[in-house]
Amino acid sequence: MAIKRALISVSDKTGIVEFAGELAKLGVEIISTGGTQSLLKEKGVPVIGISEVTGFPEIMDGRVKTLHPAVHSGLLAVRDNEEHRESMKKLGLDYIDLVVVNLYPFAQTIAKPDVSYEEAIENIDIGGPTMLRSAAKNHAFVTVVVDAADYGQVLDEVRSGEDTTLETRKRLAAKVFRHTGAYDALIADYLSKQMGEPFPERYTVTYEKVQELRYGENPHQKAAFYKKPLAAAGITNAEQLHGKELSYNNINDANTALQMIKEFSEPAVVAVKHMNPCGVGIGANVLNAYQKAYAADPISIFGGIIAANRMIDAATATLLGDVFLEIVLAPDFSPEALQILSQKKNIRLLKISGLDTAAAAERRAEHVITSVEGGMLVQDSDAYQLSEADIKVVTERKPTEDELKQLLFAWKVVKHVKSNAIVLAANDMTVGVGAGQMNRVGAAKIAIEQARGKAQGAVLASDAFFPMGDTLELAAGAGITAVIQPGGSIKDEESIRVANDNGMAMIMTGVRHFKH
Repeated sequence: MAIKRALISVSDKTGIVEFAGELAKLGVEIISTGGTQSLLKEKGVPVIGISEVTGFPEIMDGRVKTLHPAVHSGLLAVRDNEEHRESMKKLGLDYIDLVVVNLYPFAQTIAKPDVSYEEAIENIDIGGPTMLRSAAKNHAFVTVVVDAADYGQVLDEVRSGEDTTLETRKRLAAKVFRHTGAYDALIADYLSKQMGEPFPERYTVTYEKVQELRYGENPHQKAAFYKKPLAAAGITNAEQLHGKELSYNNINDANTALQMIKEFSEPAVVAVKHMNPCGVGIGANVLNAYQKAYAADPISIFGGIIAANRMIDAATATLLGDVFLEIVLAPDFSPEALQILSQKKNIRLLKISGLDTAAAAERRAEHVITSVEGGMLVQDSDAYQLSEADIKVVTERKPTEDELKQLLFAWKVVKHVKSNAIVLAANDMTVGVGAGQMNRVGAAKIAIEQARGKAQGAVLASDAFFPMGDTLELAAGAGITAVIQPGGSIKDEESIRVANDNGMAMIMTGVRHFKH
Protein backbone atom coordinates (compact mmCIF):
# COMPACT_ATOMS: atom_id res chain seq x y z
CA MET A 1 0.00 0.00 0.00
CA ALA A 2 1.12 3.54 -0.69
CA ILE A 3 1.05 6.49 1.67
CA LYS A 4 -1.59 8.76 0.17
CA ARG A 5 -2.80 10.88 3.11
CA ALA A 6 -0.89 12.29 6.07
CA LEU A 7 -2.14 14.09 9.16
CA ILE A 8 0.45 16.51 10.54
CA SER A 9 0.03 18.46 13.80
CA VAL A 10 3.16 19.35 15.75
CA SER A 11 4.09 21.64 18.61
CA ASP A 12 7.81 21.30 17.88
CA LYS A 13 8.02 22.38 14.27
CA THR A 14 11.69 21.53 13.74
CA GLY A 15 12.09 20.27 10.15
CA ILE A 16 8.36 19.96 9.56
CA VAL A 17 8.17 22.35 6.60
CA GLU A 18 10.87 20.46 4.70
CA PHE A 19 9.37 17.08 5.59
CA ALA A 20 5.83 18.06 4.60
CA GLY A 21 7.12 19.71 1.43
CA GLU A 22 8.84 16.51 0.36
CA LEU A 23 5.72 14.48 1.10
CA ALA A 24 3.66 16.86 -1.02
CA LYS A 25 6.12 16.45 -3.92
CA LEU A 26 5.60 12.68 -3.63
CA GLY A 27 1.84 13.20 -4.08
CA VAL A 28 0.83 12.81 -0.45
CA GLU A 29 -2.26 14.77 0.59
CA ILE A 30 -1.57 16.64 3.83
CA ILE A 31 -4.15 17.36 6.52
CA SER A 32 -3.20 19.71 9.34
CA THR A 33 -4.46 21.80 12.25
CA GLY A 34 -3.94 25.16 13.93
CA GLY A 35 -0.45 26.59 13.93
CA THR A 36 1.01 23.77 11.85
CA GLN A 37 -1.56 24.35 9.13
CA SER A 38 -0.83 28.09 9.11
CA LEU A 39 2.94 27.53 8.90
CA LEU A 40 2.66 25.04 6.03
CA LYS A 41 0.36 27.37 4.10
CA GLU A 42 2.73 30.27 4.70
CA LYS A 43 5.63 28.21 3.32
CA GLY A 44 3.68 27.17 0.25
CA VAL A 45 3.03 23.55 1.19
CA PRO A 46 -0.41 22.37 -0.03
CA VAL A 47 -2.50 21.57 3.04
CA ILE A 48 -6.10 20.73 3.95
CA GLY A 49 -7.56 21.97 7.24
CA ILE A 50 -8.88 19.39 9.68
CA SER A 51 -12.35 20.96 9.54
CA GLU A 52 -12.55 20.12 5.83
CA VAL A 53 -12.10 16.46 6.77
CA THR A 54 -14.42 16.36 9.77
CA GLY A 55 -17.01 18.84 8.54
CA PHE A 56 -16.85 20.29 12.04
CA PRO A 57 -15.12 23.46 13.22
CA GLU A 58 -12.26 23.53 15.72
CA ILE A 59 -13.94 24.57 18.97
CA MET A 60 -13.23 25.39 22.61
CA ASP A 61 -9.97 27.20 21.89
CA GLY A 62 -8.73 24.23 19.89
CA ARG A 63 -9.40 21.70 22.64
CA VAL A 64 -11.67 19.79 20.26
CA LYS A 65 -10.55 19.42 16.66
CA THR A 66 -9.17 15.94 15.90
CA LEU A 67 -11.40 14.00 18.32
CA HIS A 68 -13.77 12.96 15.54
CA PRO A 69 -14.83 9.68 13.84
CA ALA A 70 -13.62 10.97 10.47
CA VAL A 71 -10.11 11.10 11.92
CA HIS A 72 -10.03 8.01 14.09
CA SER A 73 -11.87 5.78 11.63
CA GLY A 74 -9.21 6.69 9.08
CA LEU A 75 -6.52 5.73 11.60
CA LEU A 76 -8.04 2.60 13.13
CA ALA A 77 -9.67 0.89 10.16
CA VAL A 78 -8.13 -2.50 9.46
CA ARG A 79 -7.48 -2.31 5.76
CA ASP A 80 -7.88 -6.03 4.99
CA ASN A 81 -11.09 -6.34 7.03
CA GLU A 82 -14.07 -6.38 4.67
CA GLU A 83 -16.48 -5.05 7.29
CA HIS A 84 -14.16 -2.11 8.07
CA ARG A 85 -13.78 -1.34 4.36
CA GLU A 86 -17.53 -1.39 3.85
CA SER A 87 -18.08 0.91 6.83
CA MET A 88 -15.53 3.40 5.52
CA LYS A 89 -17.16 3.33 2.05
CA LYS A 90 -20.70 3.61 3.41
CA LEU A 91 -19.83 6.59 5.60
CA GLY A 92 -17.74 8.28 2.91
CA LEU A 93 -14.58 8.23 5.02
CA ASP A 94 -10.97 8.13 3.80
CA TYR A 95 -7.99 6.35 5.30
CA ILE A 96 -5.11 8.21 6.91
CA ASP A 97 -1.81 6.47 6.17
CA LEU A 98 0.69 8.63 8.02
CA VAL A 99 0.44 10.54 11.31
CA VAL A 100 3.08 13.07 12.35
CA VAL A 101 2.35 14.44 15.81
CA ASN A 102 4.32 15.73 18.77
CA LEU A 103 2.68 16.95 21.91
CA TYR A 104 2.04 20.17 23.81
CA PRO A 105 5.22 21.17 25.69
CA PHE A 106 4.08 20.07 29.16
CA ALA A 107 7.61 19.52 30.50
CA GLN A 108 8.81 22.92 29.31
CA THR A 109 5.70 24.53 30.77
CA ILE A 110 6.05 23.15 34.29
CA ALA A 111 9.79 23.87 34.23
CA LYS A 112 9.02 27.60 34.26
CA PRO A 113 9.51 28.97 37.79
CA ASP A 114 6.36 31.09 37.70
CA VAL A 115 4.03 28.60 36.00
CA SER A 116 0.48 28.54 37.34
CA TYR A 117 -1.51 25.39 37.93
CA GLU A 118 -4.02 26.53 35.29
CA GLU A 119 -1.31 27.02 32.68
CA ALA A 120 0.12 23.57 33.41
CA ILE A 121 -3.28 21.93 33.00
CA GLU A 122 -3.93 23.78 29.74
CA ASN A 123 -0.72 22.27 28.33
CA ILE A 124 -1.93 18.70 28.79
CA ASP A 125 -2.42 17.41 25.24
CA ILE A 126 -5.51 15.26 24.62
CA GLY A 127 -6.00 14.99 20.88
CA GLY A 128 -2.32 14.40 20.15
CA PRO A 129 -1.85 11.31 22.35
CA THR A 130 -5.18 9.94 21.14
CA MET A 131 -4.13 10.14 17.50
CA LEU A 132 -0.72 8.73 18.28
CA ARG A 133 -2.16 5.77 20.15
CA SER A 134 -4.73 5.07 17.43
CA ALA A 135 -2.12 5.15 14.70
CA ALA A 136 0.42 3.14 16.70
CA LYS A 137 -2.15 0.46 17.52
CA ASN A 138 -2.88 0.12 13.80
CA HIS A 139 0.79 0.13 12.77
CA ALA A 140 0.17 -2.84 10.49
CA PHE A 141 -1.23 -0.25 8.09
CA VAL A 142 -0.40 3.22 9.49
CA THR A 143 2.97 4.91 9.87
CA VAL A 144 3.25 7.13 12.94
CA VAL A 145 6.07 9.59 13.61
CA VAL A 146 6.63 11.39 16.90
CA ASP A 147 10.30 12.35 16.51
CA ALA A 148 11.83 14.61 13.86
CA ALA A 149 14.87 12.32 13.85
CA ASP A 150 12.74 9.78 11.95
CA TYR A 151 11.64 12.10 9.14
CA GLY A 152 14.58 11.16 6.94
CA GLN A 153 14.06 7.40 7.09
CA VAL A 154 10.34 7.70 6.43
CA LEU A 155 10.95 9.87 3.37
CA ASP A 156 13.60 7.48 2.05
CA GLU A 157 11.26 4.50 2.34
CA VAL A 158 8.30 6.35 0.78
CA ARG A 159 10.49 7.41 -2.13
CA SER A 160 11.75 3.90 -2.73
CA GLY A 161 8.58 1.91 -2.20
CA GLU A 162 5.67 4.34 -1.70
CA ASP A 163 5.23 3.00 1.84
CA THR A 164 7.31 2.29 4.90
CA THR A 165 8.29 -1.25 5.84
CA LEU A 166 6.42 -3.16 8.52
CA GLU A 167 9.63 -3.33 10.54
CA THR A 168 9.88 0.47 10.50
CA ARG A 169 6.22 0.86 11.45
CA LYS A 170 6.67 -1.51 14.41
CA ARG A 171 9.75 0.40 15.57
CA LEU A 172 7.95 3.74 15.28
CA ALA A 173 4.87 2.40 17.10
CA ALA A 174 6.99 1.24 20.03
CA LYS A 175 8.61 4.68 20.11
CA VAL A 176 5.18 6.30 20.22
CA PHE A 177 4.04 4.30 23.24
CA ARG A 178 7.29 5.10 25.04
CA HIS A 179 6.69 8.76 24.23
CA THR A 180 3.06 8.88 25.36
CA GLY A 181 3.88 6.76 28.42
CA ALA A 182 6.61 9.22 29.42
CA TYR A 183 4.28 12.15 28.76
CA ASP A 184 1.56 10.71 30.99
CA ALA A 185 4.11 9.80 33.68
CA LEU A 186 5.27 13.42 33.80
CA ILE A 187 1.70 14.65 34.16
CA ALA A 188 0.94 12.09 36.86
CA ASP A 189 4.07 13.09 38.75
CA TYR A 190 3.19 16.79 38.55
CA LEU A 191 -0.38 16.28 39.75
CA SER A 192 0.72 13.91 42.54
CA LYS A 193 3.13 16.54 43.82
CA GLN A 194 0.45 19.20 43.60
CA MET A 195 -1.72 17.01 45.82
CA GLY A 196 1.11 16.21 48.24
CA GLU A 197 1.27 12.51 47.40
CA PRO A 198 4.99 11.59 47.35
CA PHE A 199 4.35 7.84 47.42
CA PRO A 200 1.12 7.16 45.48
CA GLU A 201 -0.32 3.69 44.86
CA ARG A 202 1.38 3.67 41.44
CA TYR A 203 4.80 5.28 41.17
CA THR A 204 5.23 6.55 37.62
CA VAL A 205 8.58 7.96 36.58
CA THR A 206 10.17 8.61 33.23
CA TYR A 207 13.75 9.11 32.09
CA GLU A 208 15.40 10.20 28.85
CA LYS A 209 18.52 8.52 27.51
CA VAL A 210 21.63 10.67 27.70
CA GLN A 211 23.97 8.12 26.15
CA GLU A 212 24.77 4.46 25.82
CA LEU A 213 27.83 3.47 27.82
CA ARG A 214 30.64 1.19 26.73
CA TYR A 215 29.76 -1.15 29.58
CA GLY A 216 28.45 -1.17 33.15
CA GLU A 217 30.29 -1.78 36.42
CA ASN A 218 32.23 -4.51 34.62
CA PRO A 219 33.02 -5.06 30.92
CA HIS A 220 30.56 -7.95 30.53
CA GLN A 221 27.60 -5.76 31.62
CA LYS A 222 25.70 -3.54 29.17
CA ALA A 223 24.65 -0.10 30.42
CA ALA A 224 23.13 3.26 29.49
CA PHE A 225 22.81 6.65 31.19
CA TYR A 226 19.38 8.27 31.62
CA LYS A 227 18.14 11.51 33.16
CA LYS A 228 14.83 12.85 34.43
CA PRO A 229 13.27 15.38 32.02
CA LEU A 230 13.28 18.16 34.64
CA ALA A 231 16.49 17.20 36.43
CA ALA A 232 18.10 20.00 38.45
CA ALA A 233 21.79 20.86 38.13
CA GLY A 234 23.74 17.63 38.53
CA ILE A 235 25.74 15.02 36.68
CA THR A 236 22.99 14.63 34.08
CA ASN A 237 23.34 18.32 33.13
CA ALA A 238 27.09 18.65 33.53
CA GLU A 239 29.02 20.28 30.72
CA GLN A 240 32.02 18.14 29.82
CA LEU A 241 34.86 20.45 28.86
CA HIS A 242 37.53 17.84 28.18
CA GLY A 243 38.38 14.17 28.30
CA LYS A 244 37.11 10.73 27.44
CA GLU A 245 33.50 9.65 27.52
CA LEU A 246 32.17 9.04 31.01
CA SER A 247 31.85 5.43 32.12
CA TYR A 248 29.22 3.83 34.36
CA ASN A 249 31.58 3.89 37.36
CA ASN A 250 32.68 7.45 36.54
CA ILE A 251 29.09 8.65 36.69
CA ASN A 252 28.38 6.83 39.95
CA ASP A 253 31.51 8.18 41.62
CA ALA A 254 31.02 11.69 40.27
CA ASN A 255 27.46 11.77 41.59
CA THR A 256 28.71 10.70 45.04
CA ALA A 257 31.32 13.47 44.98
CA LEU A 258 28.70 15.98 43.86
CA GLN A 259 26.30 15.11 46.67
CA MET A 260 29.13 15.47 49.19
CA ILE A 261 30.42 18.79 47.93
CA LYS A 262 26.91 20.23 48.23
CA GLU A 263 27.21 19.87 52.02
CA PHE A 264 29.68 22.76 52.19
CA SER A 265 29.28 26.50 51.72
CA GLU A 266 32.93 27.36 52.47
CA PRO A 267 35.64 26.45 49.91
CA ALA A 268 35.80 22.65 49.91
CA VAL A 269 37.28 19.77 47.94
CA VAL A 270 36.13 16.16 48.05
CA ALA A 271 38.12 13.20 46.74
CA VAL A 272 36.06 10.06 46.05
CA LYS A 273 37.08 6.49 45.25
CA HIS A 274 34.56 3.70 44.65
CA MET A 275 31.69 5.85 45.95
CA ASN A 276 33.38 6.61 49.28
CA PRO A 277 35.32 9.75 50.23
CA CYS A 278 39.04 9.16 50.60
CA GLY A 279 39.80 12.78 51.47
CA VAL A 280 37.80 15.92 52.27
CA GLY A 281 39.18 19.35 53.10
CA ILE A 282 37.88 22.86 53.66
CA GLY A 283 40.02 25.98 53.61
CA ALA A 284 40.38 29.65 52.85
CA ASN A 285 40.40 28.90 49.13
CA VAL A 286 40.16 25.98 46.72
CA LEU A 287 43.93 25.43 46.66
CA ASN A 288 44.12 25.13 50.44
CA ALA A 289 41.08 22.83 50.49
CA TYR A 290 42.60 20.57 47.83
CA GLN A 291 45.91 20.36 49.65
CA LYS A 292 44.04 19.08 52.72
CA ALA A 293 41.94 16.61 50.73
CA TYR A 294 45.07 15.24 49.08
CA ALA A 295 46.99 15.01 52.35
CA ALA A 296 44.13 13.07 53.93
CA ASP A 297 44.94 10.00 51.79
CA PRO A 298 47.55 10.53 49.05
CA ILE A 299 47.42 6.83 48.15
CA SER A 300 43.69 6.29 47.60
CA ILE A 301 43.25 9.50 45.63
CA PHE A 302 45.11 7.87 42.71
CA GLY A 303 42.54 7.21 39.99
CA GLY A 304 39.84 9.03 41.98
CA ILE A 305 37.27 11.75 41.44
CA ILE A 306 37.74 15.34 42.63
CA ALA A 307 34.82 17.69 43.31
CA ALA A 308 35.26 21.35 44.25
CA ASN A 309 32.69 24.03 45.07
CA ARG A 310 34.86 26.88 43.80
CA MET A 311 36.37 27.61 40.39
CA ILE A 312 39.56 25.64 39.76
CA ASP A 313 42.41 28.13 39.37
CA ALA A 314 45.84 27.66 37.79
CA ALA A 315 47.63 26.89 41.06
CA THR A 316 45.14 24.17 41.98
CA ALA A 317 45.16 22.79 38.44
CA THR A 318 48.95 22.45 38.59
CA LEU A 319 48.69 20.26 41.68
CA LEU A 320 45.80 18.27 40.22
CA GLY A 321 47.92 17.63 37.16
CA ASP A 322 50.51 15.84 39.28
CA VAL A 323 48.04 13.07 40.17
CA PHE A 324 46.26 10.54 37.97
CA LEU A 325 42.58 11.47 38.28
CA GLU A 326 39.53 10.23 36.41
CA ILE A 327 37.36 13.34 36.83
CA VAL A 328 37.53 16.87 38.18
CA LEU A 329 34.16 18.55 38.61
CA ALA A 330 33.69 22.16 39.66
CA PRO A 331 31.44 25.17 39.07
CA ASP A 332 34.02 26.45 36.59
CA PHE A 333 37.66 26.36 35.49
CA SER A 334 39.81 29.42 34.83
CA PRO A 335 41.21 29.59 31.27
CA GLU A 336 44.69 28.89 32.65
CA ALA A 337 43.45 25.91 34.67
CA LEU A 338 41.62 24.51 31.66
CA GLN A 339 44.76 24.80 29.57
CA ILE A 340 46.86 23.05 32.22
CA LEU A 341 44.46 20.17 32.80
CA SER A 342 43.63 19.72 29.11
CA GLN A 343 47.21 18.60 28.57
CA LYS A 344 46.18 15.35 30.27
CA LYS A 345 44.40 13.51 27.46
CA ASN A 346 42.08 11.26 29.44
CA ILE A 347 41.02 13.33 32.45
CA ARG A 348 37.35 14.32 32.34
CA LEU A 349 36.60 17.93 33.27
CA LEU A 350 32.99 18.59 34.23
CA LYS A 351 31.49 22.02 34.76
CA ILE A 352 28.40 22.10 37.00
CA SER A 353 27.16 25.63 37.41
CA GLY A 354 25.92 26.85 40.77
CA LEU A 355 28.05 24.70 43.10
CA ASP A 356 29.59 27.86 44.52
CA THR A 357 26.24 29.31 45.60
CA ALA A 358 24.55 29.01 48.96
CA ALA A 359 21.59 27.23 47.33
CA ALA A 360 23.70 24.28 46.15
CA ALA A 361 22.89 22.16 49.21
CA GLU A 362 19.18 22.62 48.57
CA ARG A 363 19.33 21.10 45.09
CA ARG A 364 19.04 17.43 45.86
CA ALA A 365 17.03 14.66 44.29
CA GLU A 366 13.64 14.45 45.96
CA HIS A 367 13.66 10.67 45.83
CA VAL A 368 16.34 8.01 45.79
CA ILE A 369 15.39 4.90 43.82
CA THR A 370 17.11 1.56 44.35
CA SER A 371 16.30 -1.45 42.22
CA VAL A 372 15.59 -4.83 43.76
CA GLU A 373 14.74 -7.98 41.87
CA GLY A 374 11.24 -7.51 40.53
CA GLY A 375 10.77 -4.06 42.01
CA MET A 376 12.32 -0.99 43.52
CA LEU A 377 12.69 0.89 46.78
CA VAL A 378 11.88 4.60 46.88
CA GLN A 379 12.81 6.96 49.69
CA ASP A 380 13.39 10.65 50.34
CA SER A 381 16.96 11.76 49.79
CA ASP A 382 18.96 12.27 52.99
CA ALA A 383 18.88 16.06 52.90
CA TYR A 384 18.85 16.47 56.68
CA GLN A 385 20.95 19.40 57.90
CA LEU A 386 22.10 19.41 61.53
CA SER A 387 21.09 22.49 63.49
CA GLU A 388 22.28 23.77 66.86
CA ALA A 389 19.00 22.67 68.38
CA ASP A 390 19.84 19.06 67.49
CA ILE A 391 23.14 19.11 69.35
CA LYS A 392 23.02 17.46 72.75
CA VAL A 393 26.20 17.22 74.81
CA VAL A 394 25.91 14.06 76.93
CA THR A 395 29.32 14.04 78.62
CA GLU A 396 30.73 15.94 81.57
CA ARG A 397 33.09 17.82 79.28
CA LYS A 398 31.73 20.00 76.50
CA PRO A 399 33.62 20.15 73.20
CA THR A 400 35.89 23.13 72.70
CA GLU A 401 35.07 25.62 69.95
CA ASP A 402 37.55 23.96 67.58
CA GLU A 403 36.38 20.45 68.49
CA LEU A 404 32.81 21.46 67.75
CA LYS A 405 33.84 22.83 64.35
CA GLN A 406 35.68 19.59 63.51
CA LEU A 407 32.79 17.46 64.77
CA LEU A 408 30.29 19.26 62.54
CA PHE A 409 32.68 18.93 59.60
CA ALA A 410 33.11 15.18 60.23
CA TRP A 411 29.35 14.77 60.59
CA LYS A 412 28.80 16.19 57.09
CA VAL A 413 31.30 13.70 55.71
CA VAL A 414 30.21 10.54 57.55
CA LYS A 415 26.72 10.98 56.16
CA HIS A 416 28.10 10.06 52.72
CA VAL A 417 30.32 7.14 53.76
CA LYS A 418 29.07 3.58 53.27
CA SER A 419 27.88 2.02 56.52
CA ASN A 420 29.15 1.04 58.97
CA ALA A 421 31.01 4.35 58.80
CA ILE A 422 33.56 6.13 60.98
CA VAL A 423 35.27 9.40 60.05
CA LEU A 424 38.17 11.04 61.89
CA ALA A 425 38.84 14.74 61.35
CA ALA A 426 41.30 17.40 62.46
CA ASN A 427 42.40 20.79 61.12
CA ASP A 428 39.45 21.01 58.69
CA MET A 429 40.25 17.75 56.91
CA THR A 430 39.52 14.07 57.18
CA VAL A 431 42.43 12.08 58.59
CA GLY A 432 40.83 8.64 58.59
CA VAL A 433 37.80 6.98 56.96
CA GLY A 434 36.45 3.55 57.81
CA ALA A 435 33.73 2.52 55.36
CA GLY A 436 31.38 -0.35 54.68
CA GLN A 437 32.36 -2.65 57.53
CA MET A 438 30.21 -5.33 59.07
CA ASN A 439 30.79 -3.94 62.57
CA ARG A 440 31.54 -0.49 63.92
CA VAL A 441 34.73 -1.49 65.74
CA GLY A 442 36.14 -2.71 62.43
CA ALA A 443 35.33 0.62 60.76
CA ALA A 444 37.00 2.51 63.63
CA LYS A 445 40.12 0.34 63.43
CA ILE A 446 40.47 1.09 59.71
CA ALA A 447 40.00 4.83 60.24
CA ILE A 448 42.52 4.93 63.10
CA GLU A 449 45.06 2.86 61.17
CA GLN A 450 44.69 5.17 58.16
CA ALA A 451 45.15 8.24 60.37
CA ARG A 452 48.29 6.91 61.99
CA GLY A 453 49.62 9.63 64.31
CA LYS A 454 46.99 12.11 63.10
CA ALA A 455 44.36 10.40 65.25
CA GLN A 456 45.93 12.02 68.32
CA GLY A 457 43.77 15.07 69.08
CA ALA A 458 41.31 14.30 66.26
CA VAL A 459 37.53 13.99 66.53
CA LEU A 460 35.35 11.05 65.49
CA ALA A 461 31.98 10.89 63.73
CA SER A 462 29.87 7.75 63.58
CA ASP A 463 26.93 7.38 61.20
CA ALA A 464 24.96 5.30 63.75
CA PHE A 465 24.99 4.63 67.47
CA PHE A 466 27.59 2.55 69.31
CA PRO A 467 26.00 -0.74 70.39
CA MET A 468 28.43 -0.82 73.31
CA GLY A 469 31.45 1.05 74.64
CA ASP A 470 34.21 -0.86 72.80
CA THR A 471 34.48 1.61 69.90
CA LEU A 472 34.85 4.49 72.36
CA GLU A 473 37.59 2.61 74.21
CA LEU A 474 39.44 2.11 70.93
CA ALA A 475 39.02 5.79 70.05
CA ALA A 476 40.27 6.93 73.46
CA GLY A 477 43.32 4.72 73.12
CA ALA A 478 44.15 6.40 69.80
CA GLY A 479 43.99 9.87 71.36
CA ILE A 480 40.66 10.99 69.95
CA THR A 481 39.23 13.79 72.08
CA ALA A 482 35.63 14.29 70.94
CA VAL A 483 32.86 12.24 69.33
CA ILE A 484 29.62 12.90 67.47
CA GLN A 485 27.06 10.13 67.03
CA PRO A 486 23.27 9.71 66.82
CA GLY A 487 22.77 7.94 70.14
CA GLY A 488 19.77 5.72 70.76
CA SER A 489 21.49 2.50 71.84
CA ILE A 490 20.25 0.63 74.91
CA LYS A 491 23.89 0.88 76.02
CA ASP A 492 24.32 4.63 75.52
CA GLU A 493 25.18 4.97 79.19
CA GLU A 494 28.10 2.59 78.73
CA SER A 495 29.47 4.75 75.90
CA ILE A 496 28.95 7.91 77.94
CA ARG A 497 30.81 6.35 80.87
CA VAL A 498 33.77 5.38 78.68
CA ALA A 499 33.89 8.91 77.23
CA ASN A 500 33.78 10.48 80.69
CA ASP A 501 36.44 8.12 82.05
CA ASN A 502 38.75 9.25 79.24
CA GLY A 503 37.95 12.97 79.35
CA MET A 504 36.27 12.91 75.94
CA ALA A 505 33.45 15.20 74.87
CA MET A 506 30.51 13.56 73.11
CA ILE A 507 27.54 14.91 71.19
CA MET A 508 24.39 12.98 70.32
CA THR A 509 22.32 14.21 67.39
CA GLY A 510 19.34 11.89 67.48
CA VAL A 511 19.70 11.37 63.71
CA ARG A 512 21.17 8.33 61.98
CA HIS A 513 22.82 8.45 58.54
CA PHE A 514 22.99 4.87 57.28
CA LYS A 515 24.17 4.60 53.67
CA HIS A 516 24.08 1.12 52.17
